[in-house]
Amino acid sequence: MASSASLSSPLHFHNPHPRFSPKPSTTLRPTTTATKPRFAIPPPLTAVADVDSATIAAIGGGSVAALAAALSLADPERRRRLQAEEVGGGDKEVVKDYFNKSGFERWKKIYGETDDVNRVQRDIRLGHSKTVENVMKMLTDEGKLEGVTVCDAGCGTGCLAIPLAKEGAVVTAADISAAMVAEAEKQAREQLQLSNRGFSGGPVMPKFEVKDLESLDGKYDTVVCLDVLIHYPQSKADAMIAHLASLAENRLLISFAPKTLYYDLLKRIGELFPGPSKATRAYLHAEADVERALKKVGWRIRKRGLTTTQFYFSRLVEAVPAK
Repeated sequence: MASSASLSSPLHFHNPHPRFSPKPSTTLRPTTTATKPRFAIPPPLTAVADVDSATIAAIGGGSVAALAAALSLADPERRRRLQAEEVGGGDKEVVKDYFNKSGFERWKKIYGETDDVNRVQRDIRLGHSKTVENVMKMLTDEGKLEGVTVCDAGCGTGCLAIPLAKEGAVVTAADISAAMVAEAEKQAREQLQLSNRGFSGGPVMPKFEVKDLESLDGKYDTVVCLDVLIHYPQSKADAMIAHLASLAENRLLISFAPKTLYYDLLKRIGELFPGPSKATRAYLHAEADVERALKKVGWRIRKRGLTTTQFYFSRLVEAVPAK
C-alpha cells in the first residue's frame, strides 16, 4: 500500500517504501513518521552492495562490545591505500578503475531490472529509483521539460538521463566510467526508440560523454548530480559544488549521503564487509556544509528532500541563484 507525505511545500510525493520529506529552506515537520531502521547505510556505498543476508543477521544480532572490537581491528584505510597503489593514483583513479571493472557489473545489476540481486542490492535499487523519481517530480513541477538543456553529471547507466530525454529535455550525460557510459547509451537507444511522448520530433538522444566532473563544461538550464559527492571529501566537494553551479543557469540538483553521527557509524560498519569488490572510499557530507558551499557561490537551497530505505539514505537539494 502506498503512503503519502504531505508538506506545506508545493511538493507532494507518494512513497511506497522510503521516506521523502521535501521542504523549503525553513524548518518543516513531515506529517508522517517512520521508525528508524535497525541497520542502515548511506548510498551508494559499494561495500554494502556485497553484503548478504547472513552478514546482516550477524550484525543485527551481535553485541555492542563485539561490534566495537571489530571496528577497532578493521583497517579500511590500509585497504584504500592498497587499492590506490594498484591503480597508480588516488580516489579518482580508484573510482574509475572500480566502475570500469567489477563495480560496473555489480552496479549495472543494481540499477537494472534483473532478479540476480541480493536483498540489500534490491533495497538500494529501490532507494535510488525513488531519488530519480523525486528529481523528475521536482523538475516537472516547474513546467514541461521539452527543449530544456540538462547536464546529468555522473550519469551511471542512464537512470536519470533516459527519463529526462523521454520528457523532451536536451540532455548531456557524462560519467568517469567508459563502461557505464556505453551501457547508458545502449539503454537509451533501446528505450528511446520505443518512446513517443507526443512532442514534436519525439525524444532527443542524450549526448553521452566519458568525463570526470572536473572536465565538464558548457552552460545548461539545469545541472543534476546524483549520489556522486560520496566520492569526494569535503575539501574537494566545495570546489566541485562551485564548478557544478558555474555550469547551471537556473537550477542545480544535488544528492549526497548525509553526515550524522548515526550514519557515520553505520558507514564504518559497512566498511567492515567490503566483499570481493574492494569498495571505493565513501564520504558523507553535512547538509550545512553543502549549503555553505552553495551560498559561497551565490546560490540558495529552495527545496530539500530525504529518500530513505533500510540500506539507502540520500539527501536531495535543489538550489537556485540567490536573488
